[in-house]
Amino acid sequence: MALPHGLSRVRARVLIRPKAGILDPQGIAVEQALPALGFEGVSGVHVGRLVELDVPDPQRLPEMCEMLLANPLVEDYEIIAPV
Repeated sequence: MALPHGLSRVRARVLIRPKAGILDPQGIAVEQALPALGFEGVSGVHVGRLVELDVPDPQRLPEMCEMLLANPLVEDYEIIAPV
């Protein structure tokens, strides 16, 4: 979709991860597997996801996160924008 003349898109990154206290089975699996690979002493592993998107208005990123990108009941998000 083309933007009106003079407007451009901004590349944004949103880091999404489980809230503290929420079960993180992927983080647990990674933490348990690391010693078998020779990486001892690693703890507090959490697995999240990174969403990259081009947006015309970075001010609307919190709204996008609350409505779709993250589940605010169990996930926190951090906006790293613009890139």
